[in-house]
Amino acid sequence: MVLHKYGEKLYSGLVATMTAHLKEISKSIESAQGGSFLEELNRKWAEHNKALQMIRDILMYMDRTFVPSTHKTPVYELGLNLWRDNVIHCSNIQTRLLNTLLELIQKERTGEVINRGLMRNIIKMLMDLSASVYQEDFEKPFLEVSATFYRVESQEFIECCDCGDYLKKAERRLNEEIERVSHYLDLRSEFKITKVVEREMIANHMPRLVHMDNSGLVNMLLDDKYEDLGRMYNLFRRVDNGLSTIRDVMTSHIRETGKQLVTDPERVKDPVEFVQRLLDEKDKYDKIISLAFNNDKTFQNALNSSFEFFINLNPRSPEFISLFVDDKLRKGLKGVSEEDVEVVLDKVMMLFRYLQEKDVFEKYYKQHLAKRLLSGKTVSDDAERSLIVKLKTECGYQFTSKLEGMFTDMKTSQDTIQGFYASHGAELGDGPTLVVQVLTTGSWPTQPSVPCNLPAELSLLCEKFRSYYLGTHTGRRLSWQTNMGTADIKATFSKGQKHELNVSTFQMCVLMLFNNADKLSYREIEQATEIPALELKRCLQSLACVKGKNVLRKEPMSKDIGENDVFLFNDKFTSKFYKVKIGTVVAQKESEPEKQETRQRVEEDRKPQIEAAIVRIMKSRKVLDHNNIIAEVTKQLQSRFLPNPVEIKKRIESLIEREFLERDSADRKLYRYLA
Repeated sequence: MVLHKYGEKLYSGLVATMTAHLKEISKSIESAQGGSFLEELNRKWAEHNKALQMIRDILMYMDRTFVPSTHKTPVYELGLNLWRDNVIHCSNIQTRLLNTLLELIQKERTGEVINRGLMRNIIKMLMDLSASVYQEDFEKPFLEVSATFYRVESQEFIECCDCGDYLKKAERRLNEEIERVSHYLDLRSEFKITKVVEREMIANHMPRLVHMDNSGLVNMLLDDKYEDLGRMYNLFRRVDNGLSTIRDVMTSHIRETGKQLVTDPERVKDPVEFVQRLLDEKDKYDKIISLAFNNDKTFQNALNSSFEFFINLNPRSPEFISLFVDDKLRKGLKGVSEEDVEVVLDKVMMLFRYLQEKDVFEKYYKQHLAKRLLSGKTVSDDAERSLIVKLKTECGYQFTSKLEGMFTDMKTSQDTIQGFYASHGAELGDGPTLVVQVLTTGSWPTQPSVPCNLPAELSLLCEKFRSYYLGTHTGRRLSWQTNMGTADIKATFSKGQKHELNVSTFQMCVLMLFNNADKLSYREIEQATEIPALELKRCLQSLACVKGKNVLRKEPMSKDIGENDVFLFNDKFTSKFYKVKIGTVVAQKESEPEKQETRQRVEEDRKPQIEAAIVRIMKSRKVLDHNNIIAEVTKQLQSRFLPNPVEIKKRIESLIEREFLERDSADRKLYRYLA
């Protein structure tokens, strides 16, 4: 027919025949009752598809020649369009089809089992007819109904569930929708339907969920509910501002609890416990971020800024962290493996990084290290050196050069004392043994030389050492720091009981007086030793008032030392140990005057550093205004401490007086560098 120019007749005849046939099919589908409606539709669609393929094959010649030349719709596509117009868009079928599909999805959401295979076929039919048919006839209404369903359901859930249960239900609903798409919807619908669930179940309820009484985010953090926190993180990350909502609440909670931790007078009584609490708190949140928040860098940064905020609220944090290190390196790390020692030191370094006043830490650390080295109380030289290497990596050579100098002095002192005994050994005989640490003034924390009259036999030995040392080293001066020394003395008590007492140099001076007297008054001891009153009282307190260590007796017996007290040798002293260590009664933390003195020394040390920074900046910039100098100096020095703008201004004034800088004659806020 096409060859004989009857192509038009054949094409229009095909349209008319198919239209009439589809109208009959439409009526038969309409008449299907209840559940058989979809089955009938599916069966007729399958038959129509099969027939279409046959018709296309029969009319292949027309399809290839007549259709393209006359710009008509190809046969198969024509069949689909006619099915759409005469069956799917038939008013009785269109509404019924949509309602049936939505009804079945609603049943599935409420837990009923539906024929997914049939649903898949019907939905695929709509997709085959065209993307717009699928979207207009099904997807849009489906999304609207879903939004209403989840809006109502989320409201019901939030009224009756706690936060953890609500999140479980939201997660389950989300997974159900994703699964539904994979079974019988167009894959492109997944993004749209998940957005609906996210909006209705999560985004619209975020503030209420995180602040929910007894079960919100803060409670989850307090109770370490990793699973619930992880679920909240994974759900909230799907919506705009979800993670920032969690982060903000977490940050304010950490800051609040941290602030209580560092400002509570009860909790700052024990520095070691104070720092341990900080470390426990950090470990807790590190674990939460690792297990629940996917190691999210933004959460890690929020945690770091929170710790930096509250650690610096307590001006004594640098001192306490140094005391914590001191405690660990004296006794806390005995019997601990090298790996575990490294873990503790790394944790200390982490807290150190949060400190704004790193130079204050350095001051205290130097004092504590000096005491450890001089008393030989350090658990491990390797651990000490490891921490110094970490500090050096963090703050540079300048920060640790003096600390390294202290170790060098200890090593040199050993060699010196060996040399002394090698040259003087014969003439010293069986007298007291002297061990001297020669400390370089610049490297060790400066302490005023405290007067003290040493026993005659020791005084003679010290003079011999001084002569030997100054004879081998020219241009040096030695001053004895008796307040930093220790001594081991042998004592005999009643019934010939002997003990070796480990005491401070001051305690030794006091005890040696009792070789020639059984009873001495406070005044007599003070006159004989010339030890300053405060030190002497501490010393006598530890010798006479500490149970189990009281090698002296005091009259009258009381905890405090009075100037009219009398002391006697305690002949009845007993101890189950041969070696008895008698510590000096000393506060672990600094007293208020000591604290003021340390602070003052720190402030003095800061002045040249601020001036050096100003000169460095001005040398390279030549001209700079006041605000920019403040900003630049702060930036340069913040790795060691946070300089006070008032102090920077004072240092600028000082440099102007000494003619390093000058003010601009026109603009008083502008400074010039004078070469």
